[in-house]
Amino acid sequence: MFQVVKTEGRARRGVFTCPHGTVQTPVFMNVGTQGAIKGAVSALDLKEIGCQVELSNTYHLHLRPGDGAVKEMGGLHKFMGWDGPMLTDSGGFQVFSLSGLRKITEEGVTFASHIDGRRIFMGPEESMRIQSNLGSDIAMAFDECIENPAPREYVQQSVERTYRWLERCVAEHQRLNQQPDCVNPGQMLFGINQGGTYPDIRQWHMDQIAQLPCDGFAIGGLAVGESTQTMYDIIDAVEPHMPGDKPRYLMGVGTPSNIIEAVARGVDFFDCVMPARNARHGKLYTWRGTINIKNEKYKLDPLPIDPQCQCPACRSFSRAYLRHLVTAGEMLAMRLAVLHNLHFYNELMARIRRALDEGTFEEFRKKYSGILDRKIEDNQ
Repeated sequence: MFQVVKTEGRARRGVFTCPHGTVQTPVFMNVGTQGAIKGAVSALDLKEIGCQVELSNTYHLHLRPGDGAVKEMGGLHKFMGWDGPMLTDSGGFQVFSLSGLRKITEEGVTFASHIDGRRIFMGPEESMRIQSNLGSDIAMAFDECIENPAPREYVQQSVERTYRWLERCVAEHQRLNQQPDCVNPGQMLFGINQGGTYPDIRQWHMDQIAQLPCDGFAIGGLAVGESTQTMYDIIDAVEPHMPGDKPRYLMGVGTPSNIIEAVARGVDFFDCVMPARNARHGKLYTWRGTINIKNEKYKLDPLPIDPQCQCPACRSFSRAYLRHLVTAGEMLAMRLAVLHNLHFYNELMARIRRALDEGTFEEFRKKYSGILDRKIEDNQ
């Protein structure tokens, strides 16, 4: 399922195999929350921009069109036209992001739908059933994403409950995979490490969940309010306690520099809404830093967004044209910008893998980690 083929320091070059294909790691998963990338990007576009893994949202697809409807349509792969590897989150992040609309008990979480206010209950078993209906290759365990900072006593109680939830997830996931009408009998399950910003609680929780039969493990609850250095410190604390023969996933992170630094700390999988969200607001990534395409200085700029880039936008259009589309409010502006930023992230991971293959990752890290997030001030 997962093989580490090379290392450089703590950075790992690996190969992950699942029912819908083989993934070269480290990898960035492109976020298609409701079965599509926001910005008019379809599954057909994902292969052209180098996507290896698509990620969709359990909570949102449960609300609409309903996971039962997706199962009737043959699972999410067939429904959205994506035949590659896919991960679904568990709904646990909504425990955090919808904190004003939910109540947590030992059994699970009661939500008020953000769409119509109706009450929804989701616990470990419900999350596993929804993800089984969706038929993803990787299902994520149901957990609580804790706000940072949080009182130590609450964090300890929360991770103990998340551990008990994971035990229930494992049992239900194994049961569902054996059902005759299971959409994807080879679906895998990743456990999630929590613990806020307390290194010792994080380590204790990781030691506990590592004993359960999960196919991989994630570090959750970061990039939700803590400083960047605190995030790195938590990864440093947790990583030695993560099984070396299973994939490691840093959830919801992050900037290009965050990714490079986390790879250096032994992380294999990443996802984040940032590249697509920033694109929709005109912030675009290049190999010299970021640009705001809305700026007046790009009005007559004939260059592509990034002369080094081979994405659909950079191959055919100028900065001037893209800026015009943005200021005119054309939908094509969002589409081209999102295609560019996601292509950039996927190319970033390809270059990281190449550097690891060649034994030059530390040089790559020194060259790019400090510049990719900075704003470009000149017009080149």
